[in-house]
Amino acid sequence: MDKLLKGIMKYRSTVRDTMVKQFLKVKDNPTPKAVFFTCIDSRMLPTRFTQTNVGDMFIIRNAGNLVPHSHCFPDEQNSNEPAALELGCVVNDIRHIIVCGHSDCKAINLLYKLRDPEFASKENRRLSPLRSWMCTHAQSSIDKFEESIPNDFNKPLLFQGETPLRKFVAYIDPDKKFSIEDRLSQINTLQQLQNIASYGFLRKKLEKHQLHIHALWFDIYTGEIYYFSRRHKRFIVIDEENFAKLFEEVIVYYS
Repeated sequence: MDKLLKGIMKYRSTVRDTMVKQFLKVKDNPTPKAVFFTCIDSRMLPTRFTQTNVGDMFIIRNAGNLVPHSHCFPDEQNSNEPAALELGCVVNDIRHIIVCGHSDCKAINLLYKLRDPEFASKENRRLSPLRSWMCTHAQSSIDKFEESIPNDFNKPLLFQGETPLRKFVAYIDPDKKFSIEDRLSQINTLQQLQNIASYGFLRKKLEKHQLHIHALWFDIYTGEIYYFSRRHKRFIVIDEENFAKLFEEVIVYYS
């Protein structure tokens, strides 16, 4: 707490006045541009690495950057993630949803171990809310991951896109740069796009191309950020060499 208190005092003397001006500016006319799902990992600082400002994004964080599939919430059962989707995309008419995974994700590292049936047993899951959360809402990511094991990730995976008739394929780490757990993290990130598209209250916007879903992936130890390019069917690093072609793709696909 001493570090937090000192940080608050530094904030008061440096950036508070600037932030208050920004708060007042967006008070009566907030125009957030994205709903941003990411992990609770303390190393993930999305407003810093996207250089976004006050009022730019709704940010939702949980262990493993999961968006539970709509079939998990029948009747009156609810969860924060779909509520955030409705608040952002229906109430506030935000047009872009972003899911951002990352390397060395402790939740995903645990998910990799949960491939062991005994470790993932109901008895063991009852001992751990985190284990239960990952088993309940990330099994589809494990299923996708298992599809890639026999061919050593050399064949593409098929994901459902924004509507049942729209699909996209993905090559996962074709250059073999990342660990096996990080490959699972990338698959898990893409699986959330499919989960988001399962919500009926988003269907019309998705069908009319008034709402778009994207995937980012952050490499913790290099600081590089990757964008999933549907044109190139893989995660591509956002850098000086690739920026122009990724920017063009975003303009063509999502404008």
